[in-house]
Amino acid sequence: MFKKTILTTMVSSCLLAGYAGAESITGVVTDENGRPLAGAEVSVVGENQRVLTDADGRFVVSKLLAAEAELHVEARRFGHRNFHFTVPQQGLTDVSLTLLSSTIEVIDVKASPFHASATESALPVSVLAGDALKMRQASTLGDTLKNEVGVHSNFYGGVASSPIIRGLDGPRVLITQNGLDAGDASRVGPDHSVAAEASTATQIEVLRGPATLFYGSGAIGGVVNVVDERIPTDNSTRAEWMLQRESVNNEKLAAGSLVTGVDNIGLYLDGFWRDNGNYSIPGFAEAEPDEDDVKGKVANTAATAKGFTLGGSYLLDNGYVGLSYGRLDREYGIPGHSHGGHDEHDGHDHDDHEEHGAEEEVFADLTQNRYQLLSELNFSSGLIRTVNTRLAFTDYEHAEIEHGEIGTTFKNQSREARIEILHRPYQDWRGGLSLHYKYSDFEAVGAEAFTPPSETQMLALGWMEERHFGPWLVQLGARVERVTIDAADVLLPDIGAHGHEDHDHDHGHDHGTDAGLIRVFDVRQRFTPYSVSAGAVWDFAEGYNLGLSVSRSQRAPSASELLSFGPHIGTAAYEVGALFVLDDDEFVLNTQPIEMETANNLDITLRKFSGNTGFVLNAFYNQVDNYYYQQNTGLFAEDGHDHGDEHDHGDEHDHSGELPVYLFAAADVTLHGLEAQYVWQLNEPFKLTLQGDYIRARLNGGGDLPRTPPLRFAAELAYEQDAISADLRATRYMKQDRTAALETATDGYTLLDASVSYRFNLGSQQLTAYVKGQNLTDEEVRVHTSFLKDKTPLPGRSMALGVRGSF
Repeated sequence: MFKKTILTTMVSSCLLAGYAGAESITGVVTDENGRPLAGAEVSVVGENQRVLTDADGRFVVSKLLAAEAELHVEARRFGHRNFHFTVPQQGLTDVSLTLLSSTIEVIDVKASPFHASATESALPVSVLAGDALKMRQASTLGDTLKNEVGVHSNFYGGVASSPIIRGLDGPRVLITQNGLDAGDASRVGPDHSVAAEASTATQIEVLRGPATLFYGSGAIGGVVNVVDERIPTDNSTRAEWMLQRESVNNEKLAAGSLVTGVDNIGLYLDGFWRDNGNYSIPGFAEAEPDEDDVKGKVANTAATAKGFTLGGSYLLDNGYVGLSYGRLDREYGIPGHSHGGHDEHDGHDHDDHEEHGAEEEVFADLTQNRYQLLSELNFSSGLIRTVNTRLAFTDYEHAEIEHGEIGTTFKNQSREARIEILHRPYQDWRGGLSLHYKYSDFEAVGAEAFTPPSETQMLALGWMEERHFGPWLVQLGARVERVTIDAADVLLPDIGAHGHEDHDHDHGHDHGTDAGLIRVFDVRQRFTPYSVSAGAVWDFAEGYNLGLSVSRSQRAPSASELLSFGPHIGTAAYEVGALFVLDDDEFVLNTQPIEMETANNLDITLRKFSGNTGFVLNAFYNQVDNYYYQQNTGLFAEDGHDHGDEHDHGDEHDHSGELPVYLFAAADVTLHGLEAQYVWQLNEPFKLTLQGDYIRARLNGGGDLPRTPPLRFAAELAYEQDAISADLRATRYMKQDRTAALETATDGYTLLDASVSYRFNLGSQQLTAYVKGQNLTDEEVRVHTSFLKDKTPLPGRSMALGVRGSF
């Protein structure tokens, strides 16, 4: 079926590829003082056409597809603006387009079919791009984004860290590549690495709050979209590359990308290689170290990764159609997972990753093959203006290897298709429909296969519209899905939890095992989640606007939240899914209907984006009914490993024998908070940025949700003059003592970071040499949002040297 979809799409693309029209627009782009802006980009909304202004700020766009044209104009350090024109057959000349200067960097968001900038959205959006992305990129996605407002990292030893948006992560935060699900296993557990690479990305977008209208119920908490040019939309030749060496873990990084082409063909190639050893810390890895623990290193944090992408596109007068293939290989240690102690590992780097099995007792070996088809077609007449098509097939596998042998293997084959049909403006309304299909075949086999094999299918229909009413922009949308989860041979074992006897159950068939009786049965769950949203942006004064977004979003629980029943060492817990309940001292099948999560979300955003000062203030309130979280049952179960006589049940630091039992339970919760950013251009070279965020996450029945990010403040002083750029950043994390049951509090800490870069030309290449330092005060830091906060503190003082170039 998936192959038929691809063929149908390509045939339709060829049949509908024609265009008509010869109107043109010429003009000039200026700032608010009438000075021409060179290098500003002028693009035609709904058409694959963009030009740059010359030294006098002048531009020409020709061969417009329709008489109603909308130009989008953007320039660095200026706010973006859209201009609407009715173009006669002879065209328009001497059009003047004015942009307002902005201290806040404004970047268009590719995650939206409207491609609006962050200042034009009713929902809060952050975009990390350009030099800022290159300076902040890390080996994991979570650590790359951890300084963005409202975004934290679940820091998993620097090897598998994922982003947390407003206190939500896992299956509530969708990770995408160019708008399509990353197709990995990172939403299942924190020890599973995100299969996306920041070093070859052009920008990373964070949509805070429910983004379910575009992406589905998996985005009930937000979306992180990693954008690259793997399917080029033009064939102009350009390239970027970088080399970096970091001290704290002896990391070596090389990455590069190339876009080129000929005639109507665009070609793309990228690749990267990264290798690092165990990272250094100022103290002990364990919060309460043993006498034989070694100071100064965190074991099992070495990693190596490599990957490449090949892509090509056929460029049409009214759009493009392209294909790409990407390969990713990543091998990384799993900290806090070693069963044999620390003596033979701590204090040693593991640079030879071919000997992982001998040097590190537990590590992950990840492989992903990913195919994508993207197309955008624009039409000059008729009801349909644009058809955007996105297809992906992903084959993902990672094995967890212990003592040189595979212990558990996770596999995920996924297929996804999304078609957006945008209509021609009608009564000034702009929008359309989206049809979205996603299929995932997930399998976990081995000693730590805490969730059974399952198939998840989703089919959805979405609708989105927006319209300007004078200074108001109104945005409306709705989406309905059909989600089906199928699993065969689901197990209900007697886990022999402490304080409970083994009992017979009335469900399924009995199978004798060493652990006791096991019940086997099949599961088929169907859900119909829906989402509705209304938003408005009010430009109440020049350079100011107010955004308001109200939404109601539903989410079906994921397969792991429903079906888990086994040891999950990545979270140091024995996880039991919502399909089971604890009844009279035993786990039995839940006979009650499984409820969907329902989130009612309110966002208010005030922005100032022109002049020498700018700010963004967000306030949000999110009431979630039937929120699935892991509830501590107070029971303990064996982790499934054979530890022989060396296991000591009395050692609270050795989780190899027993794990606390957590049950996925549904409860009503409330999350609310504030996010703020203030930017002041002190003078030509100096800019000051202040920001902070606060999140409160609590159970309505009393108590707090676990791993809630603490209150955070940051101040950054940046300098940019001629060829030199520098910045100094201090971030203060406050103490977090609002904790869940049996969760420990964490102390506050301050991180000091800095960087300096120098730009110069070497022939036709533009080069930048840089040095950056992190945690310059070498502070010992326990990250409250981390599952391993008592085992893996943040890295100590780190210095990185690098050079990057472009042509």
